[in-house]
Amino acid sequence: MAEWPAPGTRLQRALAQAGVASRRACEALITDGRVTVNGVVAALGATAGPHDVIRLDGRVVTPEPVRVILLNKPAGRVSTAHDPQGRPTVLDDLPDDVRLYPVGRLDLDTTGALLVTNDGDLANGLMHPRLAVPKTYEVRVEGRVSAETVRELRRGVELEDGPTLPARVDVMERRHPGGTWLRIEITEGRNRQVKRMCAHVGHPVTRLHRARYAGVGLQGLRTGRWRFLTGEEVARLRGFADGTVRA
Repeated sequence: MAEWPAPGTRLQRALAQAGVASRRACEALITDGRVTVNGVVAALGATAGPHDVIRLDGRVVTPEPVRVILLNKPAGRVSTAHDPQGRPTVLDDLPDDVRLYPVGRLDLDTTGALLVTNDGDLANGLMHPRLAVPKTYEVRVEGRVSAETVRELRRGVELEDGPTLPARVDVMERRHPGGTWLRIEITEGRNRQVKRMCAHVGHPVTRLHRARYAGVGLQGLRTGRWRFLTGEEVARLRGFADGTVRA
């Protein structure tokens, strides 16, 4: 964050940006009278700027360093920070010096590109449905997929929550006995969308791997490994998040 907090930022948002807690939990801290701005106990709805001194329980709050990580998610990991059932999570092997959370979710059995960050504004922007962030999947489905079925997927199919937007769909050269590999790029973020699209056209998914997210790919990153994104990659993600970059 170049300037924290930006002038006129709601106090709960500033605290969340600094990694104190979720925005809702920060609201509770303010309501409990534990937060001061320039020595004055803050009320809910207060704002702050880069020249204000924010304290929590008497200690100065400073922003934590921004982390944006690309993980090649393995199967068997849940895409959440904490799992009530005690299953392994996508954060288990990542740095723990800041409070991280995944950008969106991949199913337990889905592998591939998953962004993890502590930048709430970036995460929320990337997940906003109106911004059409591209996500590319390599999909193995049952049976042989006809050219007409590919065209149907490209046009969009009618699901229970409405028609899907047009997608980029191609048959991959990769071979599998009794199945077909497809490359599918969508710009929506509906729950289990690719699996539902393929099931709708009669080809259930047997393997699902996300190869790219917002143009960031997994080249050279083995399953279960992760890396910090470059400054150029983060800048491009911020462009998607604020709507200045389009697919």
